Amino acid sequence: MGAIGRFLKNIMTNKAMLLMVLPGAIWFLFFSYLPMFGTIIAFKEYRFSRDGFLASIFNSEWVGFDNFKFLFSTNDAYIITRNTVLYNFVFIVLGLVLSVALAIVLSEIVNKRLAKVYQTGMFLPYFLSWVIVGYFVFSFLSYDKGMLNQILGWFGAEPIQWYSEAKYWPIILTLVSLWKAIGYNSVVYLAAIMGIDKSLYEAAMIDGANKWQQIKAITLPMLKPLMTILTLLAIGRIFYADFGLFYQVPRDSGTLYSVTNVIDTYVYRGLKTTGEIGMTTAAGLYQSVVGFVLVITSNYIVRKYDKDNALF
Repeated sequence: MGAIGRFLKNIMTNKAMLLMVLPGAIWFLFFSYLPMFGTIIAFKEYRFSRDGFLASIFNSEWVGFDNFKFLFSTNDAYIITRNTVLYNFVFIVLGLVLSVALAIVLSEIVNKRLAKVYQTGMFLPYFLSWVIVGYFVFSFLSYDKGMLNQILGWFGAEPIQWYSEAKYWPIILTLVSLWKAIGYNSVVYLAAIMGIDKSLYEAAMIDGANKWQQIKAITLPMLKPLMTILTLLAIGRIFYADFGLFYQVPRDSGTLYSVTNVIDTYVYRGLKTTGEIGMTTAAGLYQSVVGFVLVITSNYIVRKYDKDNALF
C-alpha cells in the first residue's frame, strides 16, 4: 500500500474525529491563515483601488520597513512598549496566582450549590463589554458624582480628579483587569482540580496531611502542567494590550497617556489621524513576530528544565 493508500485509510479510520474538528479547521483557515496574506500590506504604502481589495494590495507601492518606523521613530515608542510589557507582566503573574487561589478556594467549598453561585458571580464580569465596564468605573471615579469622592467627603478629605491624576491608574487598571478576567481563568483551573483523583487526597489525609499540605503536595503539582501551558500562551501575547481596558476605562484622557498609552491604543490613534492601514498592519506583524519569539524562547527554557511540562 502506497503513501496515498495509507493516507486514505487513516482518513476513513478517523473520519468521525475529523468531522468533529472540521468546523474549527474551517474557521482557522478563513479567519487565521488566509488573512496572513494581508501581512504584505505592512511593507506597502496601501492605497485603495476601485478594482477591489486585491488590486489595492498589488498596485500599492513597496516602502520596505518605512511603516515600522512609526512605532520606533517617535518619543512615545519607549513609553508604549514599556506600558504594554509591564502591564501584561503584572496581569500574567497576578492573574495566575489569584486564579489558582480562587479555584482552590471554590473547590474546597462543601456546599456545591453555594459554590456554583460564587462561581457564576465571579464569571459574569468576563461577559461585560469594556464600554459598560468603563461607565461602571466612571460611576466610582467621577469627580462630582463618583462614589469614591463621596466617601472621601464623608471623612473630610478633598475630592480627587481621578481622570487627571496619572499616578493612580496603574493600580486602577490592574484591579479592573483582574476583576474582569479572574473569574474566567479560575474556571479553567477549577475544572482541572475537579479532575484530580480523590484517592490521592484520601491517602494524604490518612497519612495525617492537613489541608495546606494537601494543596502543596497534590493540587499544585497536578496543576503545574496547565499553569505552564497557559503562562506560555500568555507570554506570546505580552506585546498585545486589551484595547478596551486601556481606551474605554480611562475614557481616552490625554493627561493619563503616560500610564495608559499602549501599542494598540497608540496605533488606533495614529490610524484615526493618518488613515495609514500599512502602519497598522506593521504594528500587528511586529506584535505577532515578537510574541512568536517569546513563546519559542520561553518554551525552550521550560523544556530544558522540565520536558514534560513544555508546550511542544
